Amino acid sequence: METISIVGGGIAGLALASCLDQDRFEVTIIEKRPELPAVGTVLAMWPNAQRALERAGVLAEARAVSPVVGSGSIRDASGNPWITVNGGDMFGISRIDLLRLLDSAVPASVRRTTATAGSVPAEAGLVVGADGVHSVVRREAWGTRTAARLTSCLAVRGIVPSRVDPQDVGEYWGRGDLFGVANASLGINWYGSYRSGLGPSGIDVAAVLEQTRHHFAGHAPVIRRVLAEATPEHTLVQRIWTTPRLRSYVRGNAVLIGDAAHAMTPNLGRGACEALVDATTLAELLNTLPVKEALASYNRRRRLRTQALALASSAMMRVALADRAQPLRDRLLGLARRRNQRAAVVSSSPR
Repeated sequence: METISIVGGGIAGLALASCLDQDRFEVTIIEKRPELPAVGTVLAMWPNAQRALERAGVLAEARAVSPVVGSGSIRDASGNPWITVNGGDMFGISRIDLLRLLDSAVPASVRRTTATAGSVPAEAGLVVGADGVHSVVRREAWGTRTAARLTSCLAVRGIVPSRVDPQDVGEYWGRGDLFGVANASLGINWYGSYRSGLGPSGIDVAAVLEQTRHHFAGHAPVIRRVLAEATPEHTLVQRIWTTPRLRSYVRGNAVLIGDAAHAMTPNLGRGACEALVDATTLAELLNTLPVKEALASYNRRRRLRTQALALASSAMMRVALADRAQPLRDRLLGLARRRNQRAAVVSSSPR
């Protein structure tokens, strides 16, 4: 049997392990944290991610524990809507639930090792870097010049045990900041982002939460209400990191998936989705093709697409967090809203 070592037991690593042919491959997951996280926020599952969950055999269970996203609006800081988007059949699943379901889908034959990978396993057959934005596999096989890049933005997110009025669901764009709210299975999923020099390590969550309340004190009432309910125990705070564009996701006996390959800003909500698609695509190719051909095909299918999404997400972040250009952005979005309203009136008028 051929051996595959998956470095990282997060979303991408677990999804890959759940889909690999156990009769062909001897699979090991190397994960430094054996327990699943106790705190997590909600991840929107786009159609491509739902197809990946179906391949992993957990789509029905994921839907059962997740509300449909529904519609939401992009708004100004006071709450006036600019654009309303219908999410269709998209649903939002807790990261904890997603990891639990993927973990349960991993066959018992997969070996699990609790360890911190300090380097790429020397004689481990194929090595899959599923170890996140600070990937050891990427550093060792691609070099230190591919180290993660720190953005100027802080991401603060959490869950509060109440519900938000559907008419308030969406993202609120202010001057150099954004805030989002949506209903989730456990309450309101919320997230905020603004520029900060804190961290990247040693961040005090309670202090940041208080700073965030002060930062958004002049924003829409729903934002102030959510932050008043938020507690440090159910809040995550991180600086946002990205991965530099790579010429290939394959090098020697190593291949990268998920954030290890293409960590992007969260503004399109596609990071976890693309990690799932990476994993199921790679598994399908490895199950049906010789390893070398499978890796080449994976690289062709996934590299340009994920890098284009990463660029689009960065561009969206610049627009959403516009500072000096915020007045111009708001005027343009206001014009777009009025144009859409006039078009709707014309289309509904009797002829």
